[in-house]
Parts: sequence; structure tokens; C-alpha cells
Amino acid sequence: MKQTNSRISILVLCLIFATACKNNKEESMNITPPVAPKHPTQLEKHGDVRIDDYYWMNNREDQQVLDYLNAENEYFQKMTAHTEKFQEELFKEMKGRIKEDDSSVPYKLDGYWYITRYEEGKEYPIYSRKKESLEAAEELLFDCNQMAEGHEFFNLRGVSISPDNTMASFGTDTISRRQYNIQVKNLKSGEIYPDIIENTTGSSVWANDNKTLFYTKKDPVTLRSDRIFKHVLGTTSDEDELVFHEKDSTYNTFVYKTKSRKYIVIGSGSTLTSEYRILNADDPEGEFKVFSPREKGVEYSISHFEDDFYVLTNKDGATNFKLMKTNENNTSLEHWEEFIPHQEDVLLEDVEIFRDYYVVTERNNGLNQMKISKWDGSDSYYLPFDSETYVAGPSVNLDFDTKVLRYYYNEMGEPYAIIDFDMETQTKTIMKQQEVLGGKFNKDNYKTERLWATARDGKKVPISIIYHKNTPLDGTSPLLQYGYGSYGATIDPYFSSIRLSLLDRGFIYAIAHIRGGEYLGRPWYEDGKLLHKKNTFTDFIDVSKYLIDINYTSSQHLYAMGGSAGGLLMGAIINMEPSMYHGVIAAVPFVDVVTTMLDDTIPLTTGEYDEWGNPNEKEYYDYIKSYSPYDNVEAKAYPHMYVSTGLHDSQVQYWEPAKWVAKLREYKTDDNLLFLDTNMDAGHGGASGRFEALKETAKEYAFILDLEGKAL
Repeated sequence: MKQTNSRISILVLCLIFATACKNNKEESMNITPPVAPKHPTQLEKHGDVRIDDYYWMNNREDQQVLDYLNAENEYFQKMTAHTEKFQEELFKEMKGRIKEDDSSVPYKLDGYWYITRYEEGKEYPIYSRKKESLEAAEELLFDCNQMAEGHEFFNLRGVSISPDNTMASFGTDTISRRQYNIQVKNLKSGEIYPDIIENTTGSSVWANDNKTLFYTKKDPVTLRSDRIFKHVLGTTSDEDELVFHEKDSTYNTFVYKTKSRKYIVIGSGSTLTSEYRILNADDPEGEFKVFSPREKGVEYSISHFEDDFYVLTNKDGATNFKLMKTNENNTSLEHWEEFIPHQEDVLLEDVEIFRDYYVVTERNNGLNQMKISKWDGSDSYYLPFDSETYVAGPSVNLDFDTKVLRYYYNEMGEPYAIIDFDMETQTKTIMKQQEVLGGKFNKDNYKTERLWATARDGKKVPISIIYHKNTPLDGTSPLLQYGYGSYGATIDPYFSSIRLSLLDRGFIYAIAHIRGGEYLGRPWYEDGKLLHKKNTFTDFIDVSKYLIDINYTSSQHLYAMGGSAGGLLMGAIINMEPSMYHGVIAAVPFVDVVTTMLDDTIPLTTGEYDEWGNPNEKEYYDYIKSYSPYDNVEAKAYPHMYVSTGLHDSQVQYWEPAKWVAKLREYKTDDNLLFLDTNMDAGHGGASGRFEALKETAKEYAFILDLEGKAL
């Protein structure tokens, strides 16, 4: 009898909870969304006039703007109040799979083992090192938990150790605008020198004299990386010498040191063109020499070994790149000699150089390959990979003299591993396998596959898929389709323990490898940019149609997700095929393309003319306007939408999604959900803490799970 009463009590409690959630949800339906004021601004170009009613939002200091963003946040919070407990459940679930007291695989450099570790209950990494042996006493370099105290956002990057191991330069950002302050720490005394170098990329490199530091500054308005400075310890940053100024506004510049340690290298690059300058690291007072003058459309990168440079380039129409070689004293283009020829069907992505071996990273039919070769030509072979849904590539390989290649490998349904491969004996050692805590994960419970959809122009578009083995493939299952498709960036089929929260609730997850990325080589990218950009959008839609046709899902259960340029993708597809998707997640979306690309004061604009086109030219203006999500909002029904942004975003300014949501509210004819969620303390990457970011993912997942009736 006692047992029966207990069961009845549990049922009653569940009924009460379900009723409360239902009531909360019904109450939320009566909440009125914010209505943004309209202040028409006339924008004219090439004789074409656009009226932008929400142009006024582009001032983050304006109280009216802040009030609107806060009103949208309040609306979002009230409308999703019924899922707050579920969001917390998701957060705890995702966090519970992650090993809190975790550490990286140590790597050795100049007699020290370097380690990054996390402590239980803390959000940020701790950087340390041990001299010669892993059994030696730990030497603390940086505890980011202490450094982050008092800041809503914190990020440390660009840690660079001086050649004599006594100094470390590092960059910190506490605003989330990617404007880093560089400082130097004395690793003997622990003192952080007071001099602060402001508005940098955070990265810096030491000359071999252990006192001269080269770093990159940003333009304070556009945030373009445009100047390389030289800093000498013991002087103030006001005395720093400008050694290079990249005056072309379509280029960014950067500085690094070759793996051989012989050269300091200044690089300049636009989307389509590269140029480098080199300086012997033993001579920091010397003059940088141009490696090979820039030629429009010629991209190259350089690696140094012995008396030669190895040049990865698309010279001579090598669309998928080839590797060339030139003597360090004769580096201009006319002296380059072919070392690895161009292949029409294989993309040459990178080369890793060791004293006895070199390792080439390739992509063949979308799949990663690593080819290991001896310099003397006596041996050459590929690492064997069997799956069609995996990610593999070189990891940290700073040691020039080693015979061990460190690489990473994971399949879409299996956690990543860090592997040390002895290139001489051809044996491998798994140094670390990602742990998925909680006791519920079993890789055999998940199925992965690669499918191919036929695009409307006949091209075959690959799709990487993962789902729980018990998920039915009969058209009733919810499916989240992810895409990016810009800048040649490839979204590989990586493993995610966070994603399990969807898969275990019956979701299928699909990555659409659309044009605009380089999954199928460089031509795949070229066919999804500039005046071919719409291929990116139609590929994504055609993948969706295919997944519906083969009964993996239906339009009532299909969801789309993308961020940044992938947010542009989301905006385009809902204008083109709004009824295809039940819900859409657009994270920090780039949606006001025409206005942004006409404003050369905005970060990234001028450097991206080769990606989107320059709308100051009418042909590109007309084409961009024809797909720009903000310019093509119409009076029609749109899917349920969750849109996120960050007030301090330096990549996609917050006002783009804010304006877009305001315009969608004005025009849409449906009663579907439309949320704008602004992180008032963060930028493009969202929250900075290790676990704080999971709360943002929990909100995204709760949104689509709630639409599926699974948020209980």
C-alpha cells in the first residue's frame, strides 16, 4: 500500500508540473513583443534608394538602442520562462559529460613540458610547465581563473616564450572586441611588467636576442590588423618602432617565427592574394626583405628547412595548390621550383616539416589524408583512415628534431583522440582519448553515414549524418541541419558530447557540406562566393529537400542552424523557402550585407571584397542586394526563429540581427516565435567561460526541443 501511494504521489507531482508548464506556456502567449521605433533613413547607391527604418540602431552608446535590446531580452526570457528548468537540466547534462579536472597532452619545447589544465568547478584554463621531466615540479605560467576575476568576459591568447625560457609575452581581452593588451611576464620572478601594449591581435614573437618583441596592432576604428611594431624590453610601448604598415585596406597583416627559428616573418593577406617579408631572427635591428612581391590572385605560404623555403601556392592556376621550393637567398617567384605537383581532385591543405620527414595534409573527396615522406625519398606512405565521417590532422608539433608526429583523430560518433605516431617505426600511441562522463555514452548506440544530395544544377552535395540507432527514419524524426559555406571554411564531421543531448532525444544531426566551403576542394569554394554565392543557399535548401524525400524528416520537423556567415545562410534560406523549416537558429548572423559592405569603417568590410564583392561596383551591389536577408524580408510567414548576438561583437555588429528581427516583426504574417537574445557582456564568440558557453547552447537546444514537445 505504501508503495502504491508513492507511485500515485509521483504521478500527481508530474501532473502538477506538466500543468504548471502548460499554464506558463499559455500565459507567455499573451505577452506582446517589443515594437522598435521606425526612423526612416534614405540610403542611395548607383541610383538605387533603400529606406532603412532601423538604421538608427547602429549606435551602441544610444540609450534608446540599449532599451530596445533589453526589451527584446525581457520578452525572450518571459516567453521561454516555461523552459528555464529544462534549460538548467540541459546545462547540467552537457556539463556532466565533460571532465572538469582535465588536462592537455603535454608537449615539449626547449627543454620544458607545457601543459594546459582545468580544475574542477573553475571556468578557465591554467597554463603551466615542467622542466625536462613530467615528474618535475610544476611551474605556474598563467591562472586564467585569477586573471578573469572582476571581468564579465576574459580571454588569454598568444602566449609566446622567449628563446631562453625566461620571459612570456601574452595577450588579454576583457571586452570581447578582440582588441588584446599585450604584456610580458618574467618567468623567473613571476613579475608582470607594467608596460601595456594596447589594441593588438594578442600575438607576438621574440627575436633570438630574448629582448626584442614583434607584434601586430589594429586600426582603432576598423579593427583591421594593419601595423607591425618592434618592442624592446626595458622601454615603453610609446617608444616602439613601426617596422611595417599595410596600407591596402583589403589586406591584414600578422607576424610569426618559422619552426626552424631562423626567421621572423611578416605576412600580409587578402582573400585572394598573399605577400611575406622575412628577417633573420638573430638580427632584430635589420631590415625585413620581401619574400616575393604580391601578385593579384596568387596565394602562398612559406615554411623553412635547412637552406630552402617550401612554398604552398596556387601559382600557375594550381587551384588545389601545389608545393614549391626555393633557396632562402633567392625567394622571388621566378626562382620557385615544383616540389609536389598540383592535383585536380586533391586539395593540398598544409605541410608540416621535421628534420627527417615532412607531412602533407590533403583533402580527397572531402576526406582528410596525411602523407608522410622522408626528405631523402626513401619512404612515403599515408596514414590509414577507414571511416567516411571523421576528422584528422596535425596537432601541436613544435619540436623540429623529433621523429614523432602528433595528430588528432575523431569520428562523428566517437570521441577525439590525440595520437603520437612514430614515423620511423610506423607505430602509434594514443596519448589521450576524450572521456564522456555520466556513464551513459556508448559509441555503438549511434549511427553515422555520408549521403549525397543532388543540387538543382546537378552537383552532388555531401552530407555528414549522425543519429541514435533507435531513431526512426520514417519522416517523423526531428532533424537539425547545420551549415556555413563561406571563406573556404570546412565544417568537418567532428564528435560532440554536447550534441548527445539532441541525439538521445530523437534528433538527427546533419552537416551540409555546401559550396562556399572547401570540403570538395578549392573549386567547391570558388563556386560559392562572389557572383556564385547563391549556390551556397540553394545547396542547403536542396540538401533539406533530399533529407525530406528520403524520409529522414519532414518540413514539420526540420530545423536549420548557422552562425556568423552561416547566419547569412539562415537569413537567405528563410527568404527563399520559409515553409521548408519548422524552426531556425541564427547565431550572430551577418544579415545586412549591402549596408555593411558599403561601410568601410566597420571591421572586416574592406578585407572581404574578394569574398562577397565590392558593392561600390554596381554589378556586385545588385547581386548582393538580391540575396541580402535584411533587404529581402517580405510580408509572408516565416519559421519559428531564435536569433542571438553580442553587444560587443567585432565581427558581425549587433545591430545587424537587431535590425533584422525588428523588420521581421514588422513584416511577418505568422504567429510563430521570433526571439532576439543579446549577450550584453560578450562579442562574436559568446560567453568566455568554459561552461558558461554551455548555457547559450542550452537555450538553443531548449528552443527546438520545446517546438518538438520534448522540453519536459
